[in-house]
Amino acid sequence: MATENVIHIGSEETFDKLIAGDVPVLVDFWATWCGPCRMVAPILEELANQYGDRLIVAKVDVDEQGELAQRYRVMNIPTLMLFKKGELVDKAIGARPKAALEQMVNKAL
Repeated sequence: MATENVIHIGSEETFDKLIAGDVPVLVDFWATWCGPCRMVAPILEELANQYGDRLIVAKVDVDEQGELAQRYRVMNIPTLMLFKKGELVDKAIGARPKAALEQMVNKAL
């Protein structure tokens, strides 16, 4: 999935800088081989477009960034984590409908 509105995180340093900012960040821990991850991908793109500069949507490939997955104890994918000013404020495990993710994001805005 390649889109200019969803950031693909390639390092722990990039991840740490991104979540520490003032804009809430919805992070999708996923893998290319994961069916439910592919199902939620278009929803994440919609959210990135819908919220614009009020929300950052980012993806962490657990196969490429295993250290990050371990740090946040990601045991199942997709795992969606919402960060605000560096703090984890909400988490959802498994594919979720758009309305559920909107509720999650709206609480952090």
